[in-house]
Amino acid sequence: MMRLGTLLLFLLPGAALAAGDTDTGTTAWMLVSTALVLLMTPALAFFYGGLVRQKNVLNTMMMSFGALGFVTLVWALFGYSIAYGTGNKFVGDLSMAFLNGLDLSGEMPALLDVAFQGTFAVITAALISGSLVGRMRFSAWLLFIALWTIFDYAVLAHWVWGPAGSAFLKDLGALDFAGGTVVHINAAIAGVVGVAVLGPRKDFGRLAFLPHNIPFVLLGAGLLWFGWFGFNGGSAYGANGSAGLAFTNTFLAPAATMSVWMLLELWRHGRATAVGAATAAVVGLVAVTPAAGFVGPLGAIWLGAIAAFPSFFFILARPRLGLDDSLDVFGAHGIGGITGALLTGVFASEAWGGTPGLLEGNAAQVWVQLVAVAAAVLLSAVASFVIFKLVGLVVPLRATQREEAVGLDAVQHGEEAYPTTEGAILVLDGERAGGAA
Repeated sequence: MMRLGTLLLFLLPGAALAAGDTDTGTTAWMLVSTALVLLMTPALAFFYGGLVRQKNVLNTMMMSFGALGFVTLVWALFGYSIAYGTGNKFVGDLSMAFLNGLDLSGEMPALLDVAFQGTFAVITAALISGSLVGRMRFSAWLLFIALWTIFDYAVLAHWVWGPAGSAFLKDLGALDFAGGTVVHINAAIAGVVGVAVLGPRKDFGRLAFLPHNIPFVLLGAGLLWFGWFGFNGGSAYGANGSAGLAFTNTFLAPAATMSVWMLLELWRHGRATAVGAATAAVVGLVAVTPAAGFVGPLGAIWLGAIAAFPSFFFILARPRLGLDDSLDVFGAHGIGGITGALLTGVFASEAWGGTPGLLEGNAAQVWVQLVAVAAAVLLSAVASFVIFKLVGLVVPLRATQREEAVGLDAVQHGEEAYPTTEGAILVLDGERAGGAA
């Protein structure tokens, strides 16, 4: 029986029994970083969940938790290989599909990199949901994020972080330390495309959609910031100076964004809001992500302070644009990500580990950053549109007007976040309920 078990281990793709020359310090830091980034998805669930109406809070949070399941699996089986396989400059190969050849060897176990990068894929897919909450069917959402992870996220990750010589944007010289293009711009554009395909919510422009639980929003933002230390610090792939720099910049930049944002609110409205402060922290974190290991601490402060302005004024103007981006994913992650990516080309410093930027006399780096942003926008827009349309051929994308009126918690999950009776809610179909909401 023992021999049979050993034989089966060797038959499994990528199975390995020995660890090789592991650097315990690097491995320990990457284990912690992976756990921190994983925490960001439940944190996002609280952040988004607090911002929606009471009748949709469970559905909103489940869109993030659904990504923890579906995206993790498709990433491990296919996505990692497409992103990090050699392939060509535009897409990796399937040499590592089903975890083939990934074992415990290396400075840190190769399998650990699958988990670390997998947490990035999960949170990226979950971010998209903020644009679509309150109207997308849960089954359609799960199918969309599974396909999107393979055909959009993994491809863009290959462009930016793939093997040198086989990565379009990396070989061009684009700087993206931890995911300004791959994560934030990518998710924001997918969200906007989803809004265009699904259309606005039933009551958009007629009713005010007020946050139902602002403490949830603050809790989520705080946990996101906590997890972001692993997001940016872990992208140094070692317990080293680069990690220390990214860690410190992740502390400083959002503080600058929050400070400027609160002053803008006081100037514009005469009061500083909790939702505004939480949003500002996220914008600052998004903006510093591509620059975290390439700019000095004063550069990070300037970057964070500048990033407050475009996101603040876009979010202020967004309702007048007729864009029902439910939770301002584009305003925070799209505008913040684009701002951060471009400012990376301004503040990047050779002394701090980056290619010299505009302030060090290399204006060409800003142009390279602009090309990277444009490429990310184009790929995400085209791939997301095609995937939404394909999913719509298989299952209905959008809930009915009656389902929207009742709330997606009840009709999509059969549960309520805050039950008003002692028993479970009984959800009747439209015909039996006489078509009444």
